[in-house]
Amino acid sequence: MVPGTPFTVFEGFALDRIDVGEAVLRVRHGGSGPPVLLLHGHPRTHATWYRVAPLLAADYTVVCPDLRGYGESSKPPTTPDHEPYSKRAMARDCLALMRALGHERFVVVGHDRGSYVAMRTALDHPDAVVGLVVMDGVPIGEALDRCDARFAAAWWHWFFLGQTAKPAERVINADPDAWYTATPEQLGEAYEDFRRAIHDPETVHAMCEDYRAGLGIDRAHDDADRAAGRRIACPTHMLWAAKDDMEELYGDPLAIWRNWADDLHGGPIDSGHHIMEEAPEELAAELREFLARCYG
Repeated sequence: MVPGTPFTVFEGFALDRIDVGEAVLRVRHGGSGPPVLLLHGHPRTHATWYRVAPLLAADYTVVCPDLRGYGESSKPPTTPDHEPYSKRAMARDCLALMRALGHERFVVVGHDRGSYVAMRTALDHPDAVVGLVVMDGVPIGEALDRCDARFAAAWWHWFFLGQTAKPAERVINADPDAWYTATPEQLGEAYEDFRRAIHDPETVHAMCEDYRAGLGIDRAHDDADRAAGRRIACPTHMLWAAKDDMEELYGDPLAIWRNWADDLHGGPIDSGHHIMEEAPEELAAELREFLARCYG
């Protein structure tokens, strides 16, 4: 056990730091039963799952890490191609983490940037992943292929955070609270952990590296897989926030995911982007139904 912020609703969960070879991940894990790995998005930490994880823990072993570079997980040195912050690198962390905890096969769930890591884990390690849930995202290569004026206006931060000639870190670190505007009312008990992360310049740099990888090496990995006809082998469930912009940008997001997965289901959740905090019971019910199917 290591010191950390006390989340009362994570009662019964262990808080550890686990060396996965390329990084050391802060992780909360608890519950009993078949394993499920929950991955957060940008600029969040594992604490985003604080309302959902306990709703699953009665029947499942729940693992919630900070992705490499995020929260209190370590920040590996980067390279010119940004590979250390690629989703393939983060997927290697996921596999090593679950094996370190004794789980050879598992379901992986990812929200926002975590959905790209979850997808990459399923594609790169099909023998380990028995089910995939992606939330509020389509594959990076698909998103960039569809980038138009509407996408650029709504998701311009992808390109701002991905800059190297004029790095975004200086702007963000000048006033993190002005850049990252999530509120205590939105995030609840996860807010303080989130706020500590955004005030750490090393974390801000690592989060930008995530986006730099996204615009380059991650897209290349997606494009290579698509050209090779690689598909997700396991059951896949796609969820999106009805009050966010998935439908505005893509119409039916499931239509895009059908390019990648044959066994695909999903639909919207009546929530804004912060699904885990805004609609935890509905999300947990969706996840429990999917988990029962994967492990049935």
